Amino acid sequence: MTANHARQLLVLPDRDAAEEAAERLAEEFAGLGRPELVRDALAGEDDAEDAQWLVVLEAPEDGGWPAEQLDRLDGLAAEYEGWREQD
Repeated sequence: MTANHARQLLVLPDRDAAEEAAERLAEEFAGLGRPELVRDALAGEDDAEDAQWLVVLEAPEDGGWPAEQLDRLDGLAAEYEGWREQD
């Protein structure tokens, strides 16, 4: 699967950051629908403080992710001290 058709994950440090980022993405990329939030506990850790949160975004059906949108996702993730990965 090519990068522009892959599901994108914003890896963020806490739930508040993930919820705020998801809200902004839902407004900015209205055609994608509401992003999914997923708690991603670090291996072997039970403490909620050791969890990262993922904002999961499915690829747009009409041609995938344009480079500008991927850049925007990178920038938004960085604003919340996180990063983008593709799945």
